[in-house]
Amino acid sequence: MRAVAYRRSLPIDDAESLLDVELPVPEPGPRDLLVRVEAVAVNPVDHKVRQNADPAGELKVLGWDAAGTVVAVGAEVELFEVGDEVYYAGALDRPGANSRFHAVDERIVGPKPATLSFAEAAALPLTALTAWEGLFERLGLRNGGLERTGTLLVTAAAGGVGSMVVQLARTLTGLDVVGTASRPESAEFARRMGAHRIVDHRRPLAPQLAEAAPGGVDYVFGTAGTVQHLAAYAEVLNPFGQIVSIDDFDSLDIGVLKSKSVSFHWEFMFTRSLFRTPDRHRQHHILAQVARLVDRGVLTTTATRDLGPVNAANLRRAHEIMEAGTAIGKVTLTGF
Repeated sequence: MRAVAYRRSLPIDDAESLLDVELPVPEPGPRDLLVRVEAVAVNPVDHKVRQNADPAGELKVLGWDAAGTVVAVGAEVELFEVGDEVYYAGALDRPGANSRFHAVDERIVGPKPATLSFAEAAALPLTALTAWEGLFERLGLRNGGLERTGTLLVTAAAGGVGSMVVQLARTLTGLDVVGTASRPESAEFARRMGAHRIVDHRRPLAPQLAEAAPGGVDYVFGTAGTVQHLAAYAEVLNPFGQIVSIDDFDSLDIGVLKSKSVSFHWEFMFTRSLFRTPDRHRQHHILAQVARLVDRGVLTTTATRDLGPVNAANLRRAHEIMEAGTAIGKVTLTGF
């Protein structure tokens, strides 16, 4: 089967950084679906793994957002049948979905939203799971609790995760949603996703938030810049506020949060699949609920740019966009 892989961690402008290859079609395990991949999306995790996990000459396939059609099922599969259209983010410790066929555990797969194309659907799983788990599991917000409950700050609100956080918070909670964006086009996209107000994360946040959220901030969903903005969070958060973070850093001085009893949470949507947690089927249910909300018109895809077929050249372009940190919404690739 056709696939895109890499053998060594190389700069993305190197022609060998991603390669077109032929690989055997995987055999589905007992709870696996074998999916014919129709579209994929690209996330920061793709380039982070490519840069930091050198396979030492072995072929490693990336890709953690996909939509496609089930063509075979394992002996113990209960949730899907051959012919079902699905979407999912996959597992970090298994081969990725940048391949024509892909094996994935059915417990972390959802039914594709019927109203979306494969590319539009492929843009959603990783970010929707991250946003949902961060809001409703880590921060403990009430899904559907539409009473006015405070203010949520979302950093990089036009990015893949940020734009899903904004949508979910705007439609399923009563929170005032303040997003950060630094360019007119990203600010406009964040507003279109549902942000009530926008502040510029390239300027000091605290004075801007004093105006945008005069009652203080109750929750922060940090998708980027947590180290840079922590002092501002400590200043603007109300007592007993909460922060959930998904970005990467080596250390964080959370002592500044103690006097207000602010709680800090991590969100990593691969935790359930990495550690085979007993509740990993929760991701199936989350994706199914997201699909229903999309089909009802409550949520929308965040796909903004399709680069064409899944091949090494187009994926190198996608990685370049991700590494530049200027993507608005999600970049997708369609077909092989």
